[in-house]
Amino acid sequence: MKKNIQAKFWSGDFGNSYIKRNKSNKITNSNNFLFKKILKNISFSSVIEFGSNIGNNIVALNRLIKKPKKICVIEINTKACDILRKRFSNIEIINSNITEYRANKKYDLVLSKGFLIHINPKELNLIYKKIYESSKKYILLCEYYSTKPKKEVYRNHKDKLFKRDFAGELLKKYKNLKLLNYGFTYHLDKFPQDDLNWFLIKKN
Repeated sequence: MKKNIQAKFWSGDFGNSYIKRNKSNKITNSNNFLFKKILKNISFSSVIEFGSNIGNNIVALNRLIKKPKKICVIEINTKACDILRKRFSNIEIINSNITEYRANKKYDLVLSKGFLIHINPKELNLIYKKIYESSKKYILLCEYYSTKPKKEVYRNHKDKLFKRDFAGELLKKYKNLKLLNYGFTYHLDKFPQDDLNWFLIKKN
């Protein structure tokens, strides 16, 4: 598995510690509320998530997806994949660096939530291509937003978190994508998330 500094960061000790911080019923409840609100008007029976960690998003999506279900996750951290295998019996788990993943299957919904912000900006066009090629109907991006690309220090680490207009770049790159809806999640909400912007996109 080829790794740049960001991939090594998430597949190693920091990625393992991230797992411990994200085992929470509060996160599950917040995700249930968020996805139910965003996806209430669309129908989907297959999902792929890029950067699933231990599957907190999949728990919520599993309740919304229609049968027969097809769920796939791409996750670079081996320990997280071990937890996913114990946690779910009905999903395909691919332990891989996203840059090496071959998008040879299509899914009704492609999810990236708190994932693109950790990708090396030089690799974004490749990742956008994989997101686009993996989508049959919809793409949902939930990421930190900035009108201009910028770096942030992430838990005292440099070059590990990047903000930009991911959705805008994706829409500009692929002309048959259409923005259906967008919104903001707030850390002081009744069902809190990070202060993320979400964008629901349809593939025509």
